[in-house]
Amino acid sequence: MVGTKVLLIYTGGTIGMIKDSETRVLKPFDFEQIKKEVPELNKFECEIDTFSFEDPLDSSNMKPEAWVRIAEIIEDNYAEYDGFVILHGSDTMAFTASALSFMLHGLNKPVILTGSQLPIGTIRTDGKENLITAIEIAAAKKANNPLVPEVAIYFEYNLYRGNRTTKVNSEDFEAFDSFNYPLLAEAGIKIKYNTRNILEVDTESKLNVFKLFDRNVASLKLFPGITKEFVSHFMKTPGLKAVVLETFGSGNALSEEWFLSLLKKAINKGVVIVNVTQCKRGSVDQAKYETGSGLEAIGVISGGDITFEAAITKLMLLLGGKTITEKIKTKFLSPFCGEIS
Repeated sequence: MVGTKVLLIYTGGTIGMIKDSETRVLKPFDFEQIKKEVPELNKFECEIDTFSFEDPLDSSNMKPEAWVRIAEIIEDNYAEYDGFVILHGSDTMAFTASALSFMLHGLNKPVILTGSQLPIGTIRTDGKENLITAIEIAAAKKANNPLVPEVAIYFEYNLYRGNRTTKVNSEDFEAFDSFNYPLLAEAGIKIKYNTRNILEVDTESKLNVFKLFDRNVASLKLFPGITKEFVSHFMKTPGLKAVVLETFGSGNALSEEWFLSLLKKAINKGVVIVNVTQCKRGSVDQAKYETGSGLEAIGVISGGDITFEAAITKLMLLLGGKTITEKIKTKFLSPFCGEIS
């Protein structure tokens, strides 16, 4: 770890909060003083530098422009640092991790996102452990190669592939899970790396950052009793280019003629529709039941076991790159960096 350099990027979120001694209200602290709040950072043998957004974001306000800013910080400092740790609010962390995994083409260094459920200035904070271990993972090497050369999320002793992760709890420290992909590492007395689950490092690859997003993507979550009027109005959204259709079970939906007709009409106009299951675990199989085969027949793309977060961000990026509609299906179903089986 000696001679290794890690850049700590603070974008906002609970982890960067402390309680005002007078008002008792949580407020962002000067992130340049992070080593004062977490003196354990001084014990690392690696060099740790910090970069903070001038105006830290509540992660509920996260948007593609901020993803581009994060990616550009990494791009501008890529040659100088061995790894990157991004401190981020937990609410949309899985979206940011997914987006960055697709943006940072040719990545061969660790980009580890972490945060906390309690502010770093509170006694019982989970932020210190999350931060300390995330830095250790970002700096970890074997034979001078990084152990985790991909975008990942570290939270509460577990390291997850970023584009396979979903926030599942708003109260517990175990806030994230990766239902369809195993852990990359587990932190106990030692950090146990599950190397077979981690992307192989390509030491010859060159970083190429994709920065163009198209926001004209929407999601339609099905429920029993959904009306023709609602779906019809939704499909007429001005500028709509892609829809993530959240279906039941293994990718099943209404088989009523009006529903399939509205989807088919949208597809004929060039709208891309991707089928993602509402289930946390498992995969879409449109050929399994009649209620799924109708979607297959009209040209809905099966999302397989991709997460909702990865589906949304991947579509935004494909559309932003001006991928023609006919090629989006092939590109969407082709794994960029382990986001789909």
